[in-house]
Amino acid sequence: MRNRSIFSAPGMLFSGPQWAGARPDVLRRQALFFNTLLLLGAVAIAYPVAIYMLIMGSAAPVMLVTIALALAALALVFHMRRAFEQELACQVTLIAIVGCALTLVDADVFDFGLAIAMMATLKALLMSHSRYKHLAWASPAFALAIGLGVRSGHLPSPFAGGTADWLFVGIAAYAAAVMIIAVTANRLNFAANASSRNHLKTFSMLVESVKDAVVRYDTDGGILFLSRSSATLLNCQRFELDGSGFFERVHVMDRPAYLAALSDAGKRGLRTGVEIRMRRDGEAGEPARFIWVELDLSPVIDEGEGTAPREIIGLLRDISDRKQAESELEKARVDAEEASQAKSRFLATVGHELRTPLNAIVGFSDMMQAGIGGEPSAQHREYAALISQSGHHLLEVVNMLLDMSRIEAGKFEVQPEPFKPETLVEPCIQIVEKSAADRGIRLEADMPVALPMLVADERACRQVLINLLSNAVKFSHDGGVVRLAMKRRGRMLLVSVSDAGIGMKPEMISRIGEPFLQAQDGLSRRYEGTGLGLSIVKGLVGLHNGRIEIISEPGNGTTVVVLLPLDGPGSVAEANVEPLHSPRQRPDDETKWLEDEKRSAAR
Repeated sequence: MRNRSIFSAPGMLFSGPQWAGARPDVLRRQALFFNTLLLLGAVAIAYPVAIYMLIMGSAAPVMLVTIALALAALALVFHMRRAFEQELACQVTLIAIVGCALTLVDADVFDFGLAIAMMATLKALLMSHSRYKHLAWASPAFALAIGLGVRSGHLPSPFAGGTADWLFVGIAAYAAAVMIIAVTANRLNFAANASSRNHLKTFSMLVESVKDAVVRYDTDGGILFLSRSSATLLNCQRFELDGSGFFERVHVMDRPAYLAALSDAGKRGLRTGVEIRMRRDGEAGEPARFIWVELDLSPVIDEGEGTAPREIIGLLRDISDRKQAESELEKARVDAEEASQAKSRFLATVGHELRTPLNAIVGFSDMMQAGIGGEPSAQHREYAALISQSGHHLLEVVNMLLDMSRIEAGKFEVQPEPFKPETLVEPCIQIVEKSAADRGIRLEADMPVALPMLVADERACRQVLINLLSNAVKFSHDGGVVRLAMKRRGRMLLVSVSDAGIGMKPEMISRIGEPFLQAQDGLSRRYEGTGLGLSIVKGLVGLHNGRIEIISEPGNGTTVVVLLPLDGPGSVAEANVEPLHSPRQRPDDETKWLEDEKRSAAR
């Protein structure tokens, strides 16, 4: 095993890096080690003097030097074990003991002893990182107490010898203490400078390594620094951006916004951001082009500056791809809106064109069934009935298409008027009664004795109720029951239609309200219809600032609940229609009656 010298240990004085480039912790350890060596040297020099004084009849100096040697050697051991706080404690204790001993020699209170004791405290305060470093103030306090005791005669001095001998010892000890403090201060100064340089170097490396360009402005808005990535961003040499070169690359139309952002950051101390276009040089043989750049400006705030202009740090980021994506997204949105408007116009045009001949077909088929123009045969009457039934069905589809197109185009105007909601029940039930009777489905209405007046569009509310009843009948099993209920819930009118039919899956409920959506798709579906019923219901309820909820399970039927404001659409502050496909947090009272309706539908 190779022997290890103290002069080759890591962090030692003669093997560490140069002072100017060393780390602060290394410089601190070097200062501690140098002080330990200096104390060992001072003790070695003091030993002959102590032996001389022993010969002259004073044993105390030898004892003092021996204690000092033990503390210096212990400090060296702590340094080898990298216990630097303990090493510092040994040095401070050694200096404090020497100071107190010299105070015992001289009767003067303020002498070399008190000065050396103060040096111990100063060294502890300069170099210690321990929370107990303030205990070093006990050293000058103890030396001062000893001096006062000796001067008053209450404390005899154990040291003997000539005054000249002790004066030489005091001067030598004070010189050693001053040298130790000087070395400590010198190293701490180098450590502070090294720390500052390291921080600056770290910041410089960070700025140069980030992908975004970094720019630093002075208080007048002039550029003090540009990172290397700024030249990469604009595909030019960095010196080309000096002076006014950077500003000249800003698009003319964006310069006012750029200067305004600089003013807000520098003079008002606001963190601002601005999106500007800047000229980027092309590759060899290619023309320059403008790119979109996002500039984030942050003022360098110093609380002592007050409202004075501030320096600014800016970050430049290329956002051309994002701007391109936003442009494409906006174009896609415009195209989708135009396509939707074209679809609505097409539906409206086709609907109007179809409704005129359909009215004639329905009218003449009804006339044939009534025998106008001659009594038809049984077969002709059957044919006329089929024509009338198909014509009415097609006319109903056309009307639904027209209503849907007007709702989507925002041209369906509601005309709220007060009316009694119970007057809707009988006419709507009569319309779906025949189709329900053909399948043995029973229609039930649960109405309270009296309901408050409802301010709404009566025609729209009738259409909502007819669509809900038609759907309930259509998807009920033969011989089933469809229940209609109206109740008051606070400032809302609750209308619920429930059936015990086929029900719906959760994924289908989440899509309710989409036009032409049907529970069964494809050519093999059992149930007729366009899938516009609930879409129209959702639109009409939304125009009244109402809400719609659907509770359904496959095989257990469906309950559709509509809430309409009693005081009309304008009584609700927010005219947002609750999406059918998103879950909604319901108050406890709403949850209660919805669960009651669900249990009622399952019975």
